[in-house]
Amino acid sequence: MEDLNTGNTFPDWNDDEETHYSLRLFITGASPVSVRAISNIKNICERYLAGRYELEVIDIYQQPLLVKDEDITAIPVLIKKLPLPKKKIGRRYVRYQQSIKRIGYKVLKELGIR
Repeated sequence: MEDLNTGNTFPDWNDDEETHYSLRLFITGASPVSVRAISNIKNICERYLAGRYELEVIDIYQQPLLVKDEDITAIPVLIKKLPLPKKKIGRRYVRYQQSIKRIGYKVLKELGIR
């Protein structure tokens, strides 16, 4: 696959189609950064994990106890809960305004999905 913005080539995703992913995205209200993070992650999931993921969006203002349970230090943050091992990636990926192909590759690689 090729990133139309940069011309970089990334591998196609031929992940095990039976694997189901449980993801949590922690955000802060309806800020522009939160809205962009939700949009980016939903687009990535639909493109690469369609029908094989569950995305739970958690507003830290509404559910502060979950922030403590997950040891969250920066927002937005995306956590892959299942399959194990559990992985967490910070805002450097989930808030960028890059092409979905490019950021999708980075996010999935960081989460250990590919």
